[in-house]
Amino acid sequence: MTFGRMSTRQGADTPINTINVTPLVDVMLVLVVIFILAAPMLAASLRVQLPKAQAATQQAPVAQGDALVVEVSPQGEIWIQGAVADDAAVQEQLQQLGQRNPQAEVQLRADTSVPYGRVVQVMGWAHAAGLTRIGFVTEPQPKAGSN
Repeated sequence: MTFGRMSTRQGADTPINTINVTPLVDVMLVLVVIFILAAPMLAASLRVQLPKAQAATQQAPVAQGDALVVEVSPQGEIWIQGAVADDAAVQEQLQQLGQRNPQAEVQLRADTSVPYGRVVQVMGWAHAAGLTRIGFVTEPQPKAGSN
């Protein structure tokens, strides 16, 4: 592209055969930034909402068919709906619940002395069964000044 006087145009009938890539580069840079920001959110495969212990309140129990109560004792034993179960039985029940209702909730009650790895193991079994709604059951914190 030449700059000069309007009266001295040479080759005015020839079309411009170059592509302006500046808008293309701008769009690509915006897309790269969006992907960089969105990638960590997409990588989190297990989405749980942790309850706040200070706001924990006594709520009405969930209907039996809507949730599966899984408890982990201080010794690491797993109890399902009030009965002791071994690891294979826990996985089987989670698989059955996941096939029956993938939107069902797993209510996880773990003792404070249980190693974190054991809790994550149960969460992994639930996720492998297709269950993504996991509720962590907590006790309400005592209010300041009360025993």
